[in-house]
Amino acid sequence: MPFVKDIENYKSLAIVGLEKNTGKTECLNYVLSQLKNGTKKIALTSIGVDGESVDQVTHKHKPEIEIYEGMLFVTPELLYKKRKLVAEVLEISTQTTALGRLITARAQTSGKVILSGPTTTKSLKELIVKMQDYGADLTIIDGALSRKSSGSPTVTEAMILTTGATVSGNIPQLVFKTEYVFNLINIEKVEEVLVDKLMEIESGVWAINPFGEVIDLKINSVLNSEKIKENLFNFGTRFYVGGAITDSFIEFLKNQKLGTEIEIIVRDFTKIFVSPEMYYSFLKRGGKVSVLQKTKLIAICINPTSPEGYNLNSDELKEALELKLLLPVYDVKKL
Repeated sequence: MPFVKDIENYKSLAIVGLEKNTGKTECLNYVLSQLKNGTKKIALTSIGVDGESVDQVTHKHKPEIEIYEGMLFVTPELLYKKRKLVAEVLEISTQTTALGRLITARAQTSGKVILSGPTTTKSLKELIVKMQDYGADLTIIDGALSRKSSGSPTVTEAMILTTGATVSGNIPQLVFKTEYVFNLINIEKVEEVLVDKLMEIESGVWAINPFGEVIDLKINSVLNSEKIKENLFNFGTRFYVGGAITDSFIEFLKNQKLGTEIEIIVRDFTKIFVSPEMYYSFLKRGGKVSVLQKTKLIAICINPTSPEGYNLNSDELKEALELKLLLPVYDVKKL
């Protein structure tokens, strides 16, 4: 059972697709099939809508999510009614979504479900705690298209990343794009004493002086940094950004005289909305990016087939990624 034993060491896991149709549901089904006979009690939800038999965009067949007797799952009323299994309702939430109130249930038989759960970081964290109250040892969150927030270390302890031919039909380009996200996930964490000081700050730009003191620069957003650039370096070249960082902010810093000494600290890798070219250019010039929290990337799963019908060589893709990333890569259909 490759990489599944590692999963059992954590209380929460996100399975996140680099893009749509990268084999996320296939990976999830493999993980669930391997965990079904174990001692861990499993809970499951999704940050988007997952498990539909037909893709709403491409209208092509999609793998459905199959869960097993005893597993917990969370989904809204409208989707709960479409389940293909017998389940016991444990709770009907007061939290309302576009698809109705969220229902927490326990599967009494094996079968297929369509999942959709909370979409905010706060709600996901609360859900994980609630699942533990219902006896879950491990809560798995199925990530949504273009949203990696479920893989944030502020939400889950570990994650699996899926990638594949839909990202690029060219293996070197696919490897480049996957390696970039891999590098973001593995950004170095700052010293613990600074984590304690910055964890509660969720917005604005702050300076950290050489003595480790945190100073409010009165910059509400990185979009405003250029307006007061004359004051930006009064306390040094180390900064914490409470929100997201973007290309324009990194380019602005890169072009400053002190650009070679700048360190940017963000909460976690999901706050980085910077192109690979801009990010690597900043690092090459001497800049540094650090995080307050890291997630544990357990494995990468690949889907060598794209919805458009072209296929990459699974073995070649696996070998190319493993050579570059030094991390186990799996095509779950070949396990």
